Amino acid sequence: MYNYLVSRLATSVVVLFGVSLVTYGLVFLTPGDPARTILTQQLERQPSQNEVDAFRAEQGFDEPIPIQYLGWLSDALRGDLGTSYYTDTAVTTLVLEALPATLELAAASMVVALALAIPTGVLSAVNRGTTVDYASQIGALIGVSMPNFWLGYLLIMVFALVLGVLPVAGAGSFAQLVLPAITLGTGMAAVVTRLVRTSMLEVLEEPYVDTARSKGLRERIVVYKHALRNALVPVVTIVGLQFGSLLNGAVVVEIVFQRPGLGMLLVDAVFDRNYPVVQGIALFTGVVFVATNLLVDVTYRYLDPRVALGGETA
Repeated sequence: MYNYLVSRLATSVVVLFGVSLVTYGLVFLTPGDPARTILTQQLERQPSQNEVDAFRAEQGFDEPIPIQYLGWLSDALRGDLGTSYYTDTAVTTLVLEALPATLELAAASMVVALALAIPTGVLSAVNRGTTVDYASQIGALIGVSMPNFWLGYLLIMVFALVLGVLPVAGAGSFAQLVLPAITLGTGMAAVVTRLVRTSMLEVLEEPYVDTARSKGLRERIVVYKHALRNALVPVVTIVGLQFGSLLNGAVVVEIVFQRPGLGMLLVDAVFDRNYPVVQGIALFTGVVFVATNLLVDVTYRYLDPRVALGGETA
């Protein structure tokens, strides 16, 4: 266990280094002069060349990009992600302020996805080849194919504008969380449904399931107590990976429903060329994604002792 964790942590460090390097490099490949663009928005007028030169020197833009990157990386390792160009607020503070709303949305979406996917996948597998199975597969296909933003606007039109039972936008109440959670969770539910169905079909063919049935156990107990537990082992991996994807998907959903969070903060920072905020959010998201993967691997090992650490079968 110890050697495995050390190996994974070392790999994670390399991955995060790559994330920081790519993020920092791509930001500076955007066209135009970032110093002039930022000053224009700050001053609400065209800055003079002296003002641009002074700002460039103050922010270190006159240094070579590798030197700028090493300085930013050194600060990031100490927990300093820089400050916003426009509010002079620490990026760490901005991220921590926006994080709860995004985590709330991601967690609610996860609940929606699992509540839809697990029962539907089980019913589809148990009723293989029937109308229930075909309907489940068609629904999953539609869910995978449907863009989040399109579903979000459709839900707003039906439940907010036509029926008037749920609010259109905002955050802070359960009602304002319902539509965004359904929008973000539907795509994940479709993926997990197909995986649960496939996994259940494999488990239901195992000898121990036939043994349980031969003992006279009710089918409900055989399916939900004996088969489902083992069928969920591969699902854990996908769920963990999908949680990281939910954070990315939250960007679109937060824009559609005008929810404050990391998504809105990132979009605003991109349009404003607020580089420290963009880089800070990208690095933070990378840390969350890598940490989630590590947690999934360890959990996978404990759910099924036959699986060796690292994903190899013992």
